[in-house]
Amino acid sequence: MECRILFRMTLESELPETATVVTATGDEWWRSAVIYQIYPRSFADSTGDGVGDLPGITKRLPALKQLGVDAIWLSPFFRSPQKDAGYDVSDYCDVDPLFGTLADFDALLETAHGLGLRVIADMVPNHTSDQHEWFQAALAAPEGSPERDRYMFRDGKGPNGDIMPNNWESVFGGPMWERVTNPDGTPGQWYLHIFDKSQPDLNWENPWVREQFFGILRFWLDRGVDGFRVDVAHGMIKEAGLPDYTPPAEAASMGGAAAATDLAPGITDPEIVPDPPYWGQPGVHEIWRGWHDVLAEYEGDRVLCAEAWVDPLTKMALWVRPDEMSQAFNFAYMFTEWEAEPLRDVIQESIDAFSGVGAPSTWVLSNHDVVRHASRLALTADSPQGAGIGPKSLGKPDPELGLKRARAATSLMLALPGSSYIYQGEELGLPEDMELPDAARQDPTWFRTGGEKYGRDGCRVPIPWEADKPAYGFNTSGKSWLPQPVDWDSYARDSQDGVPGSTLELYKSALALRAEHGLGTGSLVWADGFGANAVAFRNGGILVVTNLGPVAVELPVGEILLSSQPIVGGALETDVTVWIRA
Repeated sequence: MECRILFRMTLESELPETATVVTATGDEWWRSAVIYQIYPRSFADSTGDGVGDLPGITKRLPALKQLGVDAIWLSPFFRSPQKDAGYDVSDYCDVDPLFGTLADFDALLETAHGLGLRVIADMVPNHTSDQHEWFQAALAAPEGSPERDRYMFRDGKGPNGDIMPNNWESVFGGPMWERVTNPDGTPGQWYLHIFDKSQPDLNWENPWVREQFFGILRFWLDRGVDGFRVDVAHGMIKEAGLPDYTPPAEAASMGGAAAATDLAPGITDPEIVPDPPYWGQPGVHEIWRGWHDVLAEYEGDRVLCAEAWVDPLTKMALWVRPDEMSQAFNFAYMFTEWEAEPLRDVIQESIDAFSGVGAPSTWVLSNHDVVRHASRLALTADSPQGAGIGPKSLGKPDPELGLKRARAATSLMLALPGSSYIYQGEELGLPEDMELPDAARQDPTWFRTGGEKYGRDGCRVPIPWEADKPAYGFNTSGKSWLPQPVDWDSYARDSQDGVPGSTLELYKSALALRAEHGLGTGSLVWADGFGANAVAFRNGGILVVTNLGPVAVELPVGEILLSSQPIVGGALETDVTVWIRA
């Protein structure tokens, strides 16, 4: 636990309050769970080949139980050529040998369940690998065949068909179309790929595709998984006619919240907010209703979590209506400025929007696609989602300031009602690795933009376990698929375990207190009297205050249960969060 101190000041009964909504009702485990994201290739390596694997994860699961999380989410471990770190799937019903075997997965699942940890698998339905047997069959089949209709093949424009079907640009940079060569060597049709050319988009208007994924879901549910995180859950359906579209220069690569898009003038219905023709189309909801029905066949409150980059929050909430998905990552919250008023606004808007459809808010600060929040919160220049930061980036963060803000932000997030996600290594205070050499980079974004964008490698570096071991205990050989920084010994888990004030101990304390006081299932009530630069609310019997202004905030009488930094002189300094039993 963090320090426990009594302060003079206002009594609880004297704290003015502003009422807000209560959270959505329901007793499913995922409504209040804290879920830990594991990026398998960077978590723990049992073989010494430099790439993490399933047996490595299994061995380290007790550490996650000790941390206090409720479930783990595994990024893709399916068979894949690994052109995009497993998000290019060639077989959805097998484990890639890089990570182990189906037997290794079963052992992981059994161990996790034995520890009381649920397991969520990452499903990638928008696209397959170009090595998938479905796509290989499509290439071998003639134009207009059923095999081709499983993907999005189109004729080119112009007399020779050598002009792309439209002007869409890939999320990873470059065109969103690739032309194939016919068996006789002549140029053929074009196929759509929102991401890399090795990731052709499936045609989700095709009933055959939908039926195949029902079978894939059942394959893993039968093995015992507790649900799925769904990649690109706002994609899959494209606007009819595939019209040309040029996104705003400031738009985030995945669309949605990070682009800070407002409703167009005169538009109030979130169903008709203009979106890119490849994001957020209404037809996706029929897909999720079908998936919801499949999960409903199984006992145990199986979960579906949407990676849906859509704006505004009222529209994102459409993904989690009662007959669709369970959760949707709150990217609007993730990318909100580190300022009090925007934070208060997004928290209130989130609770209103998600409660309005009977769903919990699902809070998140970091994942495998964004700059780690221990760095992002201290950046002094724009860093669009997906672009990454590196040696030549402007506005590099101060590491001490970044960590201080990250600790405060996490302490705030874990006190909010609803579910929260933690990305591996953030409990150690890991910053973004900004000094990766160019020759080591592997993200397709780096290559498709000719080095203009660094991409996501900086948040994917293998995490440190033991300070004085090869590869910081990631394995015993010292190999690492991405090089680890030379100064990460102080971040290693064994350097922080049991050390008062360490970031690891802060997370342990926050998670234990969150569970003890039922904060995930609680209700938020805003608390006044702490100034315009503070975010202050009560959740049950806990008062939470975060100071984001330059002037220290006086604290009321109460027992300090948690503080993101030591409290000095009875007042809350800048970039500090405190939990008080008032």
